[in-house]
Amino acid sequence: MASATVPLLDDDTIPFGEEDEMRDPSVAGQKYTHPYVTFFHLFFRGAAIVIYIFCGWFSDSFITSFVFVVLFLSADFWTVKNISGRLLVGLRWWNYVDDDGKSHWVFESKSSRVNKHEQRIFWLGLVLCPLFWGLFFLVALFGLKFKWLLLVMIAIALNAANLYGYIKCNYGASKDLNSAATDFVKTQLFKNAMDMMTKPSAGAPPTNVRPTGVV
Repeated sequence: MASATVPLLDDDTIPFGEEDEMRDPSVAGQKYTHPYVTFFHLFFRGAAIVIYIFCGWFSDSFITSFVFVVLFLSADFWTVKNISGRLLVGLRWWNYVDDDGKSHWVFESKSSRVNKHEQRIFWLGLVLCPLFWGLFFLVALFGLKFKWLLLVMIAIALNAANLYGYIKCNYGASKDLNSAATDFVKTQLFKNAMDMMTKPSAGAPPTNVRPTGVV
């Protein structure tokens, strides 16, 4: 079977992987090369969590709280999927339908240098926020707050979609995630074992220190 050609996205004003060529040289030495993108990567998902926690302080209307949380969740989903993942870590996932009506999922990764600070913030925000929503799910479930449970399930679905997509991009679309995790653990165990074997014992004298004394 011949492999299908992946089409270009309609909104690709800058081709994927060529963002570094369009970057302003004046930001090369800064700690954050995309400060506004980094801010909004955390702002929308953080705002959704804050509104969910404190919405009862400002309004007794469930509909109002529901609408505001979903708006911020939607803005976060679009921002993370289309902007911050591409610029902060060089990853992108998307879907298209071919001429035969078959749906295809595409997971892309560009081989370019990424800012380590932005990369750390990206993955922390991507992983920690679903954990918060998972906690809210348990609270709503055991508290029998079923209307809030629906909202939390929407948040988990949107957050989990981006998390899953970028994990697939990071480890490769064709590689099984369980296999990738197993390889990572094996590598870390082997590295730790080698460090223990090559580390000098506490009682052994240093080889590069010469004894001193009174002549």
